[in-house]
Amino acid sequence: MKKILLVLVFVTACNTSNKKPVYDFETHFEKTKGLETATYQQTIKFYNNLAEAYPEISIDSVGETDSGKPLHIITLNIDKVFSFSEIHKTEKRILLINNGIHPGESDGIDATMMLFKDIVQGKIEAPKNTILVTIPIYNIGGSLNRNSTTRTNQNGPKAYGFRGNARNYDLNRDFIKCDTKNAKTFAKIFHLVKPDVFIDNHVSNGADYQYALTHLFTQHNKLGGSLGNYMHTKMMPKLEEKLAIKHWDITPYVNVFNEVPENGFSQFMDYPRYSTGYTTLFNTLGMMVETHMLKPYKQRVEGTYELMKSMIEIVEEDGEALSKLKKNALLEIQNQKKYVLDWEIDTTKTSILNFKGFEGETIKSDITGFNRLKYDRTKPFTKQVTYQNYFKPTIEVEIPKGYIIPQGWYNIIDLLKLNNAEMTTIKKDTIITVEAYKIADYETRQMPYEGHYQHYNTNVEKAEKSIQFLKGDYIIYTNQHAFRYLIETLEPQAPDSFFNWNFFDTILQQKEGFSPYVWEDKALEILAENPKLQIAFNTKKSYEKDFANNWYEQLDWIHKQSEYYEKAHMQYPVFRISN
Repeated sequence: MKKILLVLVFVTACNTSNKKPVYDFETHFEKTKGLETATYQQTIKFYNNLAEAYPEISIDSVGETDSGKPLHIITLNIDKVFSFSEIHKTEKRILLINNGIHPGESDGIDATMMLFKDIVQGKIEAPKNTILVTIPIYNIGGSLNRNSTTRTNQNGPKAYGFRGNARNYDLNRDFIKCDTKNAKTFAKIFHLVKPDVFIDNHVSNGADYQYALTHLFTQHNKLGGSLGNYMHTKMMPKLEEKLAIKHWDITPYVNVFNEVPENGFSQFMDYPRYSTGYTTLFNTLGMMVETHMLKPYKQRVEGTYELMKSMIEIVEEDGEALSKLKKNALLEIQNQKKYVLDWEIDTTKTSILNFKGFEGETIKSDITGFNRLKYDRTKPFTKQVTYQNYFKPTIEVEIPKGYIIPQGWYNIIDLLKLNNAEMTTIKKDTIITVEAYKIADYETRQMPYEGHYQHYNTNVEKAEKSIQFLKGDYIIYTNQHAFRYLIETLEPQAPDSFFNWNFFDTILQQKEGFSPYVWEDKALEILAENPKLQIAFNTKKSYEKDFANNWYEQLDWIHKQSEYYEKAHMQYPVFRISN
């Protein structure tokens, strides 16, 4: 009898161990009828279970975040191949979806969970030639800092994360400077995945209007060439058309704050500090989804879901053309003699939007007594609105053959390596003729911005010099895939250059000086030995009153014209190799 019982227990145990777990794949958003968003723990558990149940799904952790928790990527491939080195050998395209960069803007977190689930469960058709990759929650520290109040005007969900990350950085300002572990890990993911198209899901409100969905594509003139033209004339209209068929109205991101949109607005310029500005440095077509925070949470999530479905359809339909355009994009821009570093609105070209808004009026505030803006949702309208979505160059630079960076600037070298920039080291001490920049002028923010007192309006003076470089210094040629990244970070006049982000501030401080009582005699000798300098000095005193009335400034001016003035002061330590 005991033997029979033991056999039964053994058989029962074997049968139990062979059974697959039964998972509940109804998301927290669905369970709460669209009122709540999933927590970080619920999100990761959901994807772990999805990967366990469906072989088309893979979950992996790639690197660290400031929160101490790893950053995950989830990949959906109907071929069940998850090695990106193998995937890149195929003809498939890759769509990368980023969620929770601002965890209070949680729409994409819930929409992507449902999207991946519905694809593997056959509720919507699985893409045959497109691989989906998502970062489920990018700002993990912000997601864990859960509250119900910091999104002051937002209409749901009940609780959500905070905009700042674990160190209170806004991660959508960190893609170039990489102050956070999150941004460093994103760069690893991006260069591992090498996406063709990138979507970053957001929520915003600068005005009131009828749309739940707005799109913010990377600025097409800045992207440039055939790729920029495709995005502007084909991809964007196609997305709008597909959503219209599904009865989802969408308009370009309404780039106004506390003003009425019908007065007209301009396209947002996404510099490389932003996610789409960074990804397009590598010719990835980037867009942000911006849902309207005053619309109900359920509607916003459903809209984000439908937009991502539509983008998958576009990548499926245009995949071959997209691959060809991306392949040629680098050659197109490298064949130019000049590269544009900064842009401004081109007022000679505009687009007209049939904009669906609400009437707004200026009334007296009951609180301040001053004028305030108030919208009336009982008065919807459709009006033609001027949209300024064309930009023209303001700063251009001749494209160099390459750059030389002394090895002591290892923080810069580390960021270039993180972004897979190809570089070589100088094998022995060598004198090389280069183009050298002197920082002629710059301005600095008076308030801190994302951990920096950022520079702007930077101007340089260029001179040809023969400089001795040392064994181990780095040569980086621009004829490579990181072409745009190199120019926009290493040219100091670029808005998001490493110089403007304070990476080279030590050169702005003079390290050596003079004692006036000693220098007076030496300065007199120098003027006596150099008549041209004496004339220049006298002229400056005659025409510049402040200079004439400042004895120290006069001595300092003479010092700066002499051989005693230190060469490193204001000397930009990244050197250009001309063609």
